[in-house]
Amino acid sequence: MITDTFDGYLRRLGVIDPGAPSTEGLFALQRAHLERVSYDNVEIQLGRPPGTDPGVAARRVADGLGGYCYHLNGAFALLLETLGYDVTRHSGGVYGDAASREVNGEHLALTVRVDGEAYWVDVGLGDGPYEPLPLREGAYEQGGFRYAMRPLEPLEGEGPGWSLLSSDMHMPRMNFRAAPAATADFREKHTWLSTSEDSPFVRTLALFRRDARGVDVLRGRVLRRIDAAEVTSERDLGTAEEFHEVLSTVFRRPGDDLSPADRAALWERVDRAHTVWLASRTG
Repeated sequence: MITDTFDGYLRRLGVIDPGAPSTEGLFALQRAHLERVSYDNVEIQLGRPPGTDPGVAARRVADGLGGYCYHLNGAFALLLETLGYDVTRHSGGVYGDAASREVNGEHLALTVRVDGEAYWVDVGLGDGPYEPLPLREGAYEQGGFRYAMRPLEPLEGEGPGWSLLSSDMHMPRMNFRAAPAATADFREKHTWLSTSEDSPFVRTLALFRRDARGVDVLRGRVLRRIDAAEVTSERDLGTAEEFHEVLSTVFRRPGDDLSPADRAALWERVDRAHTVWLASRTG
């Protein structure tokens, strides 16, 4: 990673000196990433999805932007490797069915080995764990959110892997294969997820920002705050001004990359989708 990108990335995370690879350092970096870099699909909504090259994704983070799993975990993997961490990329998938054993490649998962221990590391789930989890079977709690790590019983013809289970996440299961994966393995899925009209990323605006207490979630015009796995506040963003202010303040996405026409187009798309959603609930 070139020096200015590296330095800008760490400034974005508020990390002055990351130090040598350590468990403490890894945990601090994930916490900072989740707090300061939003999970978002803003550019997909505008019809110009960014690519998945990890160097470009890292530059975007340094410049104040976000993305979804391929961008965020791809950039974070490169940062960790630059800092000397032992990182492995894996093909994964997230599922609403808590019993699913599938791995469809629609999620880039990471594991990191440091101080003799392997950890599952993820800054690209949106509402996932705040800190890395040990890559071993067990139950874990973070700020009132409960997680379970389990070996994945593979489908026929597939290799072994791991599953993260949680009733507190909007998608309660994430599976990934133990075998290493490469950036190129996700290109076809990224194209579908970021351009197909059937993709949830194309259909609905979504932003997440995790912190120690909980997670801020914006879906369309509806902003929710979830603390200790309970929705503690919910409001409808009724104007473009309120909407863009929330992006800038709550999700730390100031929108310097968006022209006035972009801002207007994004709000129009979100507002139109919200109207359709309301009609579907009352129809």
